[in-house]
Amino acid sequence: MSILKGKVAIVTGASRNAGRGIARVLGEAGATVYVTGRSVRNSKPTTAYAFGNIDETAEIVTAQGGVGIPVACDHSIDAEVAGLFDRVKQEQGRLDLLVNNVWGGYENMENFDAPFWEQSFWRWDKMFTAGVRAHFTASCFAVPLMIPQRQGLIINTSFWDQDKYFKPLPYHLAKTTINRMAYGIALELREHNIAAVALSPGWLRTEHILREYQTDDLNAHMIDALATTESTQYIGRAVVALMTDPNIMQKSGRVLTVGDLAREYDFTDIDGRQVSPFRISEEHFAD
Repeated sequence: MSILKGKVAIVTGASRNAGRGIARVLGEAGATVYVTGRSVRNSKPTTAYAFGNIDETAEIVTAQGGVGIPVACDHSIDAEVAGLFDRVKQEQGRLDLLVNNVWGGYENMENFDAPFWEQSFWRWDKMFTAGVRAHFTASCFAVPLMIPQRQGLIINTSFWDQDKYFKPLPYHLAKTTINRMAYGIALELREHNIAAVALSPGWLRTEHILREYQTDDLNAHMIDALATTESTQYIGRAVVALMTDPNIMQKSGRVLTVGDLAREYDFTDIDGRQVSPFRISEEHFAD
């Protein structure tokens, strides 16, 4: 499958988890994918439960049929972000897709679900600097590469469930801001025929989750606790579906869920299931 051959994508925060899954599926579709992050081969872990690095992800992209290019980048440092986009401009002369997936706040998961007044201030700083601001700065650098070709797509990976509240409060506020950012970007880029959306997966079977339960992606759903989980490639398939939708501008500005897109575009997760959109458990979170 080479439906995205010739297309150039950047996936930020692609060392592991959703970023790696998205990059992999883009590779399967034949795209050239710049994978970014702080984790490089033989480096110290940069966050809790950190497995993988951008070098491994780039190799996976290439093995799947695309072209994977690792670029070490701390997205909280503007000069490094500018350097990334300058490199893409020099090497490719275009950019078709930006997936803003980089994130912060998971460096230490202690007291993650604590009430807001017991939250550490550093978690707010990380989520809004390495998360919200990083999405904003990457988008700012991406747009000048997209405007000349009058096409492009910016996807902010996020979280959403019908405007329900979810803990911790810094996470809720950061993700809500990212969703509204996609809306504002979409409005300002409509005249340039560039789309922007926020994309919300469900409970992902990350590398850490698979190791904790001693299973793999194809068999994980047979474990009761993981029955409704999604592989990280499920969101990747949603990204490819959006990239190949000739009417993508009709979705611009919206918050989309992977489960809903699976039904609309008729794709499944890698285990053959069509996992429904994730919903917050009422016993843990309030409306």
